[in-house]
Amino acid sequence: MHIKLLISLCFIIGLGACSARKLDVEDFDTVVDDKFVTAIKGDGIKLFTYSIKYAELPTMEQPHQQRIDDLKRMQRQNGGKRRSMKSIDLSQWTQQVELGLNKTIAMTQFCREGYIELSRIIEVGRGEIRGECNDGASDDDIAKFTR
Repeated sequence: MHIKLLISLCFIIGLGACSARKLDVEDFDTVVDDKFVTAIKGDGIKLFTYSIKYAELPTMEQPHQQRIDDLKRMQRQNGGKRRSMKSIDLSQWTQQVELGLNKTIAMTQFCREGYIELSRIIEVGRGEIRGECNDGASDDDIAKFTR
């Protein structure tokens, strides 16, 4: 009995491991514009700001009057109290922002030893992550990233 359970458990874990894969840019439908701004301070501290936004605003799925009617119906159901009608799930957008930042850092090789996140703003349609590299600026970094 225990052997069947152990074999089943190993099979399920193995199946999950095979299906897990890293996300890539092609996994997201949203077309974005992003910008990577770097700064190297006099003492060799490397800072960056990664900004991203929708390239095109998504179109509304519902006609205007239908959205108004839905909002009124929700307000009646909630006793007319004003509060957020829907909580917005930003998990996929956050993954896309993080992926864009990590790909950009890997491509530019600005932070070779990782980074510390200083601030993060993630909203619908836009995001910004500011950070400081764990490694100090080399002479090559200064030549490549200062203008």
